[in-house]
Amino acid sequence: MAAVILGCDTNGLHRWDYGAVVAQVAQSGRFLDRWRVGFCPDILPGTEAWLLVQGGNDAGSGLIGHGSVASEPYQAAAGDDSDANDWFIAVAFDALLPLGEQIRPGTLREAFPGDLWAKANGPSLVTLPPSSWPVLQRLWREYGPTTPDPTEVVAGTFPPGGVSHIQVNRFERDPDARRACLAFHGTSCAACGFSFESAYGEAGTGATAVHHVVPPAMIGSGYQLDPIADLIPLCHNCHAVAHGANPARTVSELRSIMSAAGHVRGEVVTDLALQAQEDARRILGGGKT
Repeated sequence: MAAVILGCDTNGLHRWDYGAVVAQVAQSGRFLDRWRVGFCPDILPGTEAWLLVQGGNDAGSGLIGHGSVASEPYQAAAGDDSDANDWFIAVAFDALLPLGEQIRPGTLREAFPGDLWAKANGPSLVTLPPSSWPVLQRLWREYGPTTPDPTEVVAGTFPPGGVSHIQVNRFERDPDARRACLAFHGTSCAACGFSFESAYGEAGTGATAVHHVVPPAMIGSGYQLDPIADLIPLCHNCHAVAHGANPARTVSELRSIMSAAGHVRGEVVTDLALQAQEDARRILGGGKT
């Protein structure tokens, strides 16, 4: 494992429409960008990348993002507007703070005495010493982004090898759709009936996950989410098992698995949710009934 700082000025953020990119990462968990480094770096895919913005003063500067290198270094193709001598890497950003909420230089200087951050001034790529990795992860846990799901681990807060990820789709990450789903269906798991609030009281509030009943791969580009018909509440155990198959398992399949193991509880699936599952099966079956 290795880690680098990617330094840029505020113009580098504005070329993205940075506010829209922050929203995309919050919803989908990923933004892929071509990053110019100007030289051929000794860097491999999977290298952890920390984004440092350098503004005109401390208020506009600081640690603002996290991601990972997604390609080996490459040069622009013929006909590209870039300088023929420029080198690039692809970077997949997976956690970004809004501009103005970055971890300020004063906090970074306290955590990292010396000239580490001065080296990252302007467009640059600076290799980080291994001793800095746990310090960065701690700062990112304390001051970095948060998620609407309290059980979700924000990228960059722990060593990459210490975290495994369950892939969910962007509809399940939408906070407004989540609120609408839980307001209608309640917070008990539609598969096993478990309720975080009943088991843990106030401490369990907001812990329930939501699950999309139709696999996104089967949905057209013009699809409009109906959070009541398309989303159902699941506990995190059932949600992980649902996404452990491709396409994801339906609630009926989860209940059948639990029934075969002798662990099914009482029926909690609503008629509307059952109808949505039937619609999902018709889509998966190519429209057959």
